[in-house]
Amino acid sequence: MSRVRADLFSSLDGFTAAPEAGSDNPMGDDWEALTAAYAATRTFREKVFGDTTGAGTTGLDDAYASAFFTGVGAEIMGAAMFGLHANPDDPDWKGWWGEEPPFGCPVYVLTHSAPRPSITMAGGTTFHFRTGSIEEVLGEATAAANGLDVRIGGGIRTAHEFLRADLVDDLHIALASNVLGRGNLVWEGLRGYELTRAVTSEVSESGVVHVTFTR
Repeated sequence: MSRVRADLFSSLDGFTAAPEAGSDNPMGDDWEALTAAYAATRTFREKVFGDTTGAGTTGLDDAYASAFFTGVGAEIMGAAMFGLHANPDDPDWKGWWGEEPPFGCPVYVLTHSAPRPSITMAGGTTFHFRTGSIEEVLGEATAAANGLDVRIGGGIRTAHEFLRADLVDDLHIALASNVLGRGNLVWEGLRGYELTRAVTSEVSESGVVHVTFTR
């Protein structure tokens, strides 16, 4: 049975990076600091950069990175996560994930813009653009996942929509040892969320605390 999953990165003071409009820095200035341990893993290097040399960390951070890519049959993301706002009027723009995005499954992009044709990429990724409610899109993604999980890929606004609607079964927070003092608040509008889930935590070799909330 499909479950709905989300993975977020947070600073010690509860912020995640605020994306910037320019495609040269789409994730924001603080993104690299929050995701440094994740980006150093062997799994990330292989899945995202295509590095098959075996380089990268192999500890607990890598175990969570591997879980991130395992058992997912469909993904949902916001327009900014795809990069739609970078070239909104270019019909040939395929996002900033490269010719072979690291998803390998149908990806549903939430957008308020006019309907766009689906884009089939190398490696099994097909981007579909949807303007319906999150419940409608989740239903379509669940059907497409064919029994595998649906991942809410972000950004934070999209994740908040699904979390506040109580549509996420498994939430993983990678808590980095950074104090940002700025950005988007991870827990905004989610007071008492821990009371509705089973909560576990593990500290990795890098110092990142992995906290999971399971329905």
